Amino acid sequence: MEMTTILLASLLVFLFTTVLTVAGVGAAFIIIPTFYWLGVTLTEAMAIALLLNAISMSFASVNYIRYRLVNFKTAIPIIVLAVFFSPLGAYSTRYFSKNALILIFVFFLVFAGSMMLFYSPKKKSEINGSSGKELKTGVGLGIGAGYLGGLLGVGGGNFIVPALIWLGFDPKNASATTAFIVVFASLSGFFGHAALGNINWNLLAFSAIGSIAGAIVGSWLMHRKLEAKQVKRIIGIALYAIAAKMLWSLL
Repeated sequence: MEMTTILLASLLVFLFTTVLTVAGVGAAFIIIPTFYWLGVTLTEAMAIALLLNAISMSFASVNYIRYRLVNFKTAIPIIVLAVFFSPLGAYSTRYFSKNALILIFVFFLVFAGSMMLFYSPKKKSEINGSSGKELKTGVGLGIGAGYLGGLLGVGGGNFIVPALIWLGFDPKNASATTAFIVVFASLSGFFGHAALGNINWNLLAFSAIGSIAGAIVGSWLMHRKLEAKQVKRIIGIALYAIAAKMLWSLL
């Protein structure tokens, strides 16, 4: 691969990661088709994109933890249960039509994105103050997001962000908590795909620099420059973009 292509890929990774770090959603879903378009094989693109997800969300999570935006009581049970239920969801795909499942998920994303853009739930402060409710929320989302993520082959963060906001979490807390969860989900996916193909180390190194820079800029923007309503709006637009990309893949 030519150096100009690698630099272009790194710039695009920086831009995508900056915007999606604000939303708490990993950028793998858009990096994979972009790399594929640039001439990277699909298995290599998937492995690199998932590792970039883990790297970028790790740097963003350091900032979010420092800003006290990550809710560990909810995040940890989601991580643990998603690890067990994601393979179960993947196994279940043999019993369902893949295209039908994707269409259902696209409708869910459009619904969730519309909720983010046009609906303002009353803040339920008791969720952030009750350990029992935080744990129950984590358990429920860990099972649901893990199973559905494995079933549909998408990151569980797409379910977790809108669900947390719908349950009354502040959009900034929901985004930061989901970013922390995505670190572990992406690493798990990377180890599964890395064994399937070779890695272009120059592409990985330059893209990692773009990914880290994007995560630092995105987390700084989210905490310092954006209001909760603006974060919610960005999440809604990101969910619309994911829905459009998945619908396009069916055409």
